[in-house]
Amino acid sequence: MENRLKKIHELGQSIWLDFIDRKIMDSGDMQKLITDDGVRGVTSNPAIFEKAFSSSSDYDADIARLAKEGKSNDDIFYGVAVEDIKRAADMFLQVYEDEVKGADGYVSLEVSPRLANDTEGTTKQALELWKAVHKDNVMIKIPGTKEGLPAIQKSIAGGLNINVTLLFGLERYEAVTEAYIKGLEERVAAGKPIEYVSSVASFFLSRIDVLVDPMLKEKGLDHLKGEVAIASAKKAYEIYKRVFSGERWQKLADKGAKPQRLLWASTGSKDPSFSDVKYVEALIGPDTVDTIPMETLVAFRDHGNAANTLDQGLDEATKTLEQIKAAGIDLAKITQQLEEEGIEKFNQPYDKLLAAIEKQKQKAVA
Repeated sequence: MENRLKKIHELGQSIWLDFIDRKIMDSGDMQKLITDDGVRGVTSNPAIFEKAFSSSSDYDADIARLAKEGKSNDDIFYGVAVEDIKRAADMFLQVYEDEVKGADGYVSLEVSPRLANDTEGTTKQALELWKAVHKDNVMIKIPGTKEGLPAIQKSIAGGLNINVTLLFGLERYEAVTEAYIKGLEERVAAGKPIEYVSSVASFFLSRIDVLVDPMLKEKGLDHLKGEVAIASAKKAYEIYKRVFSGERWQKLADKGAKPQRLLWASTGSKDPSFSDVKYVEALIGPDTVDTIPMETLVAFRDHGNAANTLDQGLDEATKTLEQIKAAGIDLAKITQQLEEEGIEKFNQPYDKLLAAIEKQKQKAVA
């Protein structure tokens, strides 16, 4: 029987796994996902690492070793995380090198969420992590905050692969594409190659609906429940197609530049009344990436329907966004709130992670 996940790849979309830990690599399960399911990349974040650190003893020895070297808790975390990312990058090297070199096979590691509103700190740590991992098929994750934009541009100009994370709004997404293009132009002006610089822009979905759906009920727009995030994503794809065509982009493309692909994130359904593969099915289309948690991947493998849906219903998407605007729902304000909450959602597990490291450290020193 045809694998439903592989069918997505045939339609031009890449599935990346939103999960990493040592167990999945040690057990051979990660390799199976690559070979059997056609998984083409991995994303990680502080919450994923916190889960990995606190749910197994796999990291204890490394934490103890680094603690004895007198490292800070942040340095211990990144010391351990970098090893996992390196290993995953080696596993995905075959994907990075197949078909069009550099089209896929990326593994993402995020800068500290505490730096989300610190341009200089983000730029500095992005470069440090890039050098520490030292793999062509790694992406450094930078949040698409206002302060993140100059850091994204500078990192791209420096030749780093960047996964721009925490995007909720269309205006900010367009600003991110501008930072990417300017970074490439800066690189060209400095006489540096751009053909292996790669980037994705991670547009977060289900969290939008979690916030908007109760408002729709109040406004008598219940029929739009679960549709606003998908409508926003379809409009983002319209922006993508406009920005990465035309004369300005063509000049870069002629020098080997690759478009910054849209990546759908937060694609697990958070509302139990929705299908568990709702967000995956609704946004399948060429030249995009979908990063999905393990349970959503398993669900899609079992009963997902792979069809080209991203280009469909664009008029309805426009109408949906017009309707909610007319009803007085301010999407710009909502997406700003989501960005702030998103940073907080990563700060909490990061603090928990550092506390767990501190505990381990005390034990090791004792």
